Amino acid sequence: MNLNQLTVPSRNLPAAVAFYQRLGLRLIVDALPRYARFECPEGDATFSLHQVEELPRGNGIWVYFECANLDEQVQLLRAAGVEFETLPTDQNWLWREARLQDPDGHQLIFYHAGENRKNPPWRVEGIINENP
Repeated sequence: MNLNQLTVPSRNLPAAVAFYQRLGLRLIVDALPRYARFECPEGDATFSLHQVEELPRGNGIWVYFECANLDEQVQLLRAAGVEFETLPTDQNWLWREARLQDPDGHQLIFYHAGENRKNPPWRVEGIINENP
């Protein structure tokens, strides 16, 4: 099994599409005003948006984008006018993260975890990932 895509609700699809393109995602399906789908710059997963009247309540949606060159990527996005809530910071779960929100208030986390992404020191014993 492999993750194909993640779909996130949006109340303003044109604004959300422009925002995610600014982050570097490549638009591959343009079915505005109801749907849009993107390719990430690396890997096989895709990311999509769908138009909704009302956003989910509660803590919302959190989307993690892995960046091998996190600090450089954040610096480039900031230079392009993207505002981050937190700049790259080492976390106690052994990831380095920067956070921002999309136009709908969804939490986006740009991160780098290296080997700790799938193999942290507290990984369940007996499970060995040979292809991180």
